[in-house]
Amino acid sequence: MEALQRLHNRGSISTGYDIANSLKFEDDNDERMSKTISSTNQKTHTISLWLKRTELGYRRTWGTGQSGLNEYFFYFDASDIFNFYSYGSGYQLRFISNRVFRDTSAWYHLVFAIDTTQSTEADRVKIYVNGVQETSWSTSVYPSQNTDLQIFDKIYVGTQRNENPDFSGYISEFVYLDGTQAAVTDFGEFDEDTGIWKPIDVSDLSFGTNGCYLKFDNSSDLGEDANGGTSFTLSNITSADQATDTPTNNFCILNANFIGSYYRAPTDGGTHMPMNGVNQYAAYAGTIGVTKGKWYFETYIDTRSSSYGLTTWLGYHNFQGNYHANPYYSSTNQNALALYYPHTGQYYTWSSGSRSVTSGLGDIGASGVGKYIGFALNLDDNQITFYYDGSAVTNGSNLALNDLGTDAGNGIFALPAFSVYDNDVTVNFGGYTKAPISSAQSDANGYGTFEHAPPTGYYALCTKNLAEFG
Repeated sequence: MEALQRLHNRGSISTGYDIANSLKFEDDNDERMSKTISSTNQKTHTISLWLKRTELGYRRTWGTGQSGLNEYFFYFDASDIFNFYSYGSGYQLRFISNRVFRDTSAWYHLVFAIDTTQSTEADRVKIYVNGVQETSWSTSVYPSQNTDLQIFDKIYVGTQRNENPDFSGYISEFVYLDGTQAAVTDFGEFDEDTGIWKPIDVSDLSFGTNGCYLKFDNSSDLGEDANGGTSFTLSNITSADQATDTPTNNFCILNANFIGSYYRAPTDGGTHMPMNGVNQYAAYAGTIGVTKGKWYFETYIDTRSSSYGLTTWLGYHNFQGNYHANPYYSSTNQNALALYYPHTGQYYTWSSGSRSVTSGLGDIGASGVGKYIGFALNLDDNQITFYYDGSAVTNGSNLALNDLGTDAGNGIFALPAFSVYDNDVTVNFGGYTKAPISSAQSDANGYGTFEHAPPTGYYALCTKNLAEFG
C-alpha cells in the first residue's frame, strides 16, 4: 500500500508546508508562458514542477531551445508516456518511460536533475517522479561527459518553443536551478504517517544566475519570478486562470479517463463539458468520491439546446459494477444514483433494484442559461438538496437518497455525475472553474471559490476537507 501511495500525491491535511496556488493551462486557448534567459549553464541544472493533468494524449509541458532541431523539452506522448530529450545534431539525451501517466485525479511531482560533468554516466541524468527515481525506461540515452545541452535563449512553461499542442492541466511550484544538480529531497519529503510524497519550502535554494521560481500566487502578475528575476511573459493567460487546486489541497475535477459513447473530453482544467451540438448523451464523473460527510458543488449552465431544452442530469452516482455511457434516465442497467433533471423538474433515484422518479421539483427547462445549479449532498442523514441560483429548488430540499445512501453507508463511493445532451455545462468544485464568479464564496474552512455560499455545514470536495470530514 505504501508503494502505491508514493506513486501519486493526493493532498494531505497535514503537510507542514502549504501551497496556495497553481496555474491552469488549456491547450485549446494556447495558454503558455516564456522567459528569455542568457548565459545559462548548459551542463548543470535542475527543473522541478508539480503538475496535474486534465486532458490526456500528446501534451508539451515545458521546454527550451531555438528554432529548428535545437530543442530540449519534456512532454507526454499520444499514449501518455513520459518523454524527455535534448536534440542538437542528434539525440544528446533521451528518456522514454515504460509506464503511462494517466491519473487525472492526482498531482505528479517531476524532478529533472542534470549534470553532464559527472564521470559516471548514470549520475548525469536523474529523473524523479513523486520522490522516487525513475529507472524503468523503454529508451535511455545518457549524454556524453561535459555535453552542452540545448538549454538556452528561452524557457517555456505550458508548451515547448511556442509549439502546439500545449499542456492542459495545472502546474504548481515550477523551479529552475541554474548551475546546480539538486537532490530530490530539496523539493519534497515522504509523509511519515501516510508515505505520500509532499512538497517542502524551496525558497532558500540556490537558483543561480538564470534560475527562477514560479509560485503563481500573484494574480496581477502570474508570471512573477519569486526568486526576484524578470517576470515570465504570459500568452492568453489571465488572472481567472489562477487556481487553488494544489499539491497540498487537491480538488475534485472531471475524470478524463471516464470515456464513453459521444463523449467529448472535459476542458478548462477539467471543469467544462463541451457537449453543445452533440445530439446524444455523454456521461461524466468526478475524481473524488465520498461515503460520508456533507459536500457541496455547483454547475453553471453555459448553453441550453434550442431543440431539446435543458436536457442534463446532474447529481451523484456510484457507478458500482457498471460503466454508464447510456443516459441516466434509463430504467435498466443502473445502480444507485441521485440526479436532478431540471428540464422537467424531476428527481431520479434507484431503490431496491428499480428506478424511482419524483416529479414536482422546480422546472427550469425554459431558462437556466447563465445560472448556477447547486448540489448539497448529506451522507450523514442520507439526503440531498438542489439549488437554483442560490435558493433551494421548489420541493428539492432534503430528498431521500435511497440506494445511494445505503451503498455509501456500506463503503461504496458516491461520485459527482453528469449526463449531458446538446448542452454545454461547467462544473465548479471550488478549486478552479471557467464559469464567471461575481461574488466569491468559500466553505466554512475557507476552501473553494463558489458563486453561492455552501449551506452551513457543507464543504468543498477537496483533500483538506476529506481528511477532516470524509
